[in-house]
Amino acid sequence: MKVIARNARNVQVEITAGSHTLLADEPLGVGEDAGPDPYALLLSALGACKVMTMMMYAKRKGWTLTDVEVILDTYKVHAKDCEDCESNPDARVDIIEVELRLKGDLSADQIQRLEEISERCPVHRTLTGEVKIRTTIEV
Repeated sequence: MKVIARNARNVQVEITAGSHTLLADEPLGVGEDAGPDPYALLLSALGACKVMTMMMYAKRKGWTLTDVEVILDTYKVHAKDCEDCESNPDARVDIIEVELRLKGDLSADQIQRLEEISERCPVHRTLTGEVKIRTTIEV
């Protein structure tokens, strides 16, 4: 699916994804806070993918997963301040924290498996895999 992002007013961006339209903006002071900022949209994509993946998996297995909530946050740290980071110690590393909240009649093994499955969602794999962004310009 192609996604198209176009400038709107001030720093707002109108995003078209298939038949859906979204609005991105920056917080007050820079923008008008008319929509989520780009990082919130990124976290939204990851959260939505995790919820969908876990719900589909549980349904396929016949498990009683009734509700899934994914809470996400992101921040940057120096690699030297990160125990499991492998980058140059002075490099900045993006950290995405994910909290899963699951409701349903689930065993400890099912909960463990759902956590594993959440990390196999396509957006999670994209963000943790090798990514190349190739840009072309049309004028």
